[in-house]
Amino acid sequence: MLKRTKLYIIGFVLFSIIGCKKTNWRENYQERSKEPFGTYIFANELETLFNYNEFTVLDEHIYDYLLINPVTTKDQANYVCIKSYAYQLDKKTTKKLLDFVAVGNDIFLSLNSFNDTFEKELNFKTENLDSTVYDIKFLKELDGTFYLNNQEFKVDKFYFDRNIRKNYFKSLDSTKTIVLGSQNVPSEGKKPNFIKVSHGEGNVYLHTQPIVFTNYYLLKDTAPKYVENVFSYLPDRSVLLDTQTKRSKYNYSDEQKSALQFFYKHPTLKWALYVGFIGLLLFLFLNARRKQRAIPELKPLKNSTQDFTHTIANLYLREDNHKDLVNKKITYFLEKVRSKYHLDTQNLNSTFIEKLAAKSGNTEHTTKYLINTITTINKRSQCSQEELVQLNSLIENFIKNK
Repeated sequence: MLKRTKLYIIGFVLFSIIGCKKTNWRENYQERSKEPFGTYIFANELETLFNYNEFTVLDEHIYDYLLINPVTTKDQANYVCIKSYAYQLDKKTTKKLLDFVAVGNDIFLSLNSFNDTFEKELNFKTENLDSTVYDIKFLKELDGTFYLNNQEFKVDKFYFDRNIRKNYFKSLDSTKTIVLGSQNVPSEGKKPNFIKVSHGEGNVYLHTQPIVFTNYYLLKDTAPKYVENVFSYLPDRSVLLDTQTKRSKYNYSDEQKSALQFFYKHPTLKWALYVGFIGLLLFLFLNARRKQRAIPELKPLKNSTQDFTHTIANLYLREDNHKDLVNKKITYFLEKVRSKYHLDTQNLNSTFIEKLAAKSGNTEHTTKYLINTITTINKRSQCSQEELVQLNSLIENFIKNK
């Protein structure tokens, strides 16, 4: 891997000289992104990292993959996910993954935050002292030193110069957990940031610093060796890389199921539904004949407001001011929430999500995804056109599906 990394360094330098675009230091963790904090190099080095074993980049949700390819025997694959936040790993998907581990497979997760199901099932807690730091300027000032607890490694100390949050495991279950790595946290000392948790016949590897797997660090001198050492713990077998880009087609929560299913479970309610539907058809049929003369059509007045709106929108688009449009869209949406549902929008926490889902008639999953997207985009200094279109689509669908 080290030889191929040198080739990436040469390519990166040439690109920096030839390219004229300003470097984007936003953490995106996208497998196709060649920006500093994308994971293009990692995704293309999987074959080398895992001794040229077969690997699959999932183009579907992991829940759907495991549903279609049920795991009944051990030693089939290693599941790998490296993201800032794995939004697609909901409660049901997490339990599906843990079932995957229980029969003898392993999973590796490097995230800034783990969901409640993982923490409860594997009995651990995390602490992130920089959880509220998102600005690129302040992230640049966060450095850290990592250690690997293995005497077989020639180098066990690694320095990382930026974007290293003080993110570590606060509590562990010592009966089934082994600390594989740690980091130096100012005023706290050495704290674990890489652990192995036994679950059934397999193991779950958890890492709190996904930033070290990005292009920026894999072009450094010491980081590739750190990454190689981290993955040397995983068994030598095929790999499933989860890109977290697809929603599940089959994983529906109870709130997402059709309300008609409740009626069909009870014969009396089912027949009441049939009678009501037939009665509605009879009413429409008997009252279909016109009871008064036709009302002449009146052409509506021209809406000049629409022309004005289109003009302003075009001005924003020409200036590529996507962030300003996103801010206005978020402000408009939150104002609508306050005026229509009488909810306080100061804290967009889990309580707010539950109340908004209940009052709007949307599912809690849809509401949580929208609010998390708003929170993430709102904290960024810049925004792409794709993110603007995605946010607009989520808000419009949320309002339509109320």
